[in-house]
Amino acid sequence: MKQIIFLFLFLSMAVLSQAQSLKFNRNGEFKILQFTDVHYKLGDPRSDAALQCIREVTAAEKPDLVIFTGDNVYSRPGDAAMRSLLETISQTGASFVMLFGNHDEEQGFNNSQLYDIIRTARHNIQPDRKGALSPDYTLEIASSQGKGTAAVLYCMDSHSYANHQLKGEKGYAWLTYDQVNWYREKSAAYTAANNGQPLPALAFFHIPVPEFNEAAQTEDDILIGHRMEKACAPKLNSGMFTAMKMGGDVMGIFCGHDHDNDYTVMHHGILLGYGRFTGGNTEYNHLRNGGRVIVLKEGQRGFDTWIHQRGGEILDKTTYPDSYVKDDWTKRPNR
Repeated sequence: MKQIIFLFLFLSMAVLSQAQSLKFNRNGEFKILQFTDVHYKLGDPRSDAALQCIREVTAAEKPDLVIFTGDNVYSRPGDAAMRSLLETISQTGASFVMLFGNHDEEQGFNNSQLYDIIRTARHNIQPDRKGALSPDYTLEIASSQGKGTAAVLYCMDSHSYANHQLKGEKGYAWLTYDQVNWYREKSAAYTAANNGQPLPALAFFHIPVPEFNEAAQTEDDILIGHRMEKACAPKLNSGMFTAMKMGGDVMGIFCGHDHDNDYTVMHHGILLGYGRFTGGNTEYNHLRNGGRVIVLKEGQRGFDTWIHQRGGEILDKTTYPDSYVKDDWTKRPNR
């Protein structure tokens, strides 16, 4: 009987957590903490650093929302690894969602099974998948007065490998045409509901779009942070970046996947950004683990972002768009 009561209370707390709305605080700010590539191995001491990172950075930043951008678990059985990781983030008390990378479903459980496990965790707020394997969804951030939607987060599944989508192709998967159309429809609907003005928005998924490499090699695109490897993007481009540019709402795209990159770079007015590798030494890495912080500003097409390393050091604090715009040198005062 006690077990039944405990289960009921646990599930009730999960449902209540999922029902909680996201909103800007009284200062007109909303703080997001991005963790990525935890590569958690259950029972492996090398993963202790990842759990400590999650606890430490979350406690220090006190985010309104935590977003994991994939490659969360890295050992079999995947359900046990996932439950252990979920217990760590749940204990922080922060609302969170968890997206998938290319390695999550390789641990004996597919993404739909892992998704359902994630939704049972305390403080998880991602929606019911409604029969989808791993759904794309939006998270709406209400105004500080609670009157209407003030910003939107697009949370998407970037899949795994190209040959799963098209036989004979190599490398990593791309966001599909159906996903591009899904984004366009959602974006248009939010814009229409906002009197024809695009809402400030961000997008999150695991595998970077091909434009990350184009931006990193473009001299006029300002890049801030570490770039120690080429972006492992899809070799085929399905047009998501162009769709978001045309939609006019997405200010920044934030990914993971490449452990030795944590940079941000402006490209055609959209900031392309990596999170900071969060895992321990269960996979390659040459940057001290940590997370990326993003602070949205209510009523503005702008945000602040920085890297928070485990140990407390803050790196590369910037403001979008100001930190990424070249000034007019002819108008500078003499110095």
